[in-house]
Amino acid sequence: MPSLPKLLSVAGFFFCMACSSGNKDPHAGWATTGGTHEGIRYSSLTQVDTSNVQKLVPAWYYHTGDADTVNHSQIQCNPIMVDGILYGTSPRLKVFAIDAATGMEKWVFNPSDSNQNKSRTDFILNNNRGVAYWGDGNDKRIFYTAGPALYALDASTGRLIPGFGKGGKIDMRDGLGRDVHDLYVAATSPGVVYKDLLIMGSRVSEGSDAAPGHIRAYDVRTGEQKWIFHTIPHPGEEGFGSWDDPNAWQHIGGANSWSGFTLDEKRGILFAPTGSASFDFYGGRRKGADLYANTLLALDAATGKKIWHFQTIHHDIWDRDLPPPPPPGTGK
Repeated sequence: MPSLPKLLSVAGFFFCMACSSGNKDPHAGWATTGGTHEGIRYSSLTQVDTSNVQKLVPAWYYHTGDADTVNHSQIQCNPIMVDGILYGTSPRLKVFAIDAATGMEKWVFNPSDSNQNKSRTDFILNNNRGVAYWGDGNDKRIFYTAGPALYALDASTGRLIPGFGKGGKIDMRDGLGRDVHDLYVAATSPGVVYKDLLIMGSRVSEGSDAAPGHIRAYDVRTGEQKWIFHTIPHPGEEGFGSWDDPNAWQHIGGANSWSGFTLDEKRGILFAPTGSASFDFYGGRRKGADLYANTLLALDAATGKKIWHFQTIHHDIWDRDLPPPPPPGTGK
């Protein structure tokens, strides 16, 4: 497998191609993880093809310098590029911004600087797959998670946005409808931005101590939670009767969307795949079909209201999570 510097050097070449293009084609850039909100990982750029790809040479290298070989750190980030700046995350969950044309570092944000009491476990269990970007005029922000903290950073400086949440971050253990502050809640995949909302999934434990994997949307400016979709339905909600135990929503966890979302921006539809309910391999405490675990959800991105769902397996006891979000499209 190529080393991190080599991966970033190759990325630098391709991002430079996107940087120099004035084309408004949405597939000519890479402003979100997966290229676009469709998540199809497609680029319409044509400067590199099968006739010249063998001639590529590294344009630059960038070293994050924080690999943790003792704790087997990884880098799973799919960087994004906005206005000629490449944004990504390091093995120890720092955010870096570098000039996509030269590889020169512009800034680095270290989450440990804002929380000296952060558990080492948060980082071991929370590989990060990227960041999300939102901009309105001169207000440009990068959103990402490290452990249970969701951060809002100034895209130009890397500094925390003080008006977002509490001093630039929110605790993702808040707002889930029950006290989970002693439980593991994080997000391995970046959220998706729809208008002025940041929509987030989560990673939770797969054991009996799992927090619920509800899907939430936050105001990109203030961090206020604007809506929540209960993947383990509460009393009175559709799907509540799929759990034999009427109190399941108070103690069962999981059914989380850990792999990220895709978005049909034109129609305002969010597509969210979920994993199994917890405990993964024992269903004796969660009898029933267990909606909305192991389900593809189509939600109104503006309100969080369910449009439709398809559950791939009822009462999963084999950890048959839905791993990827589907690419939205039209057919004839």
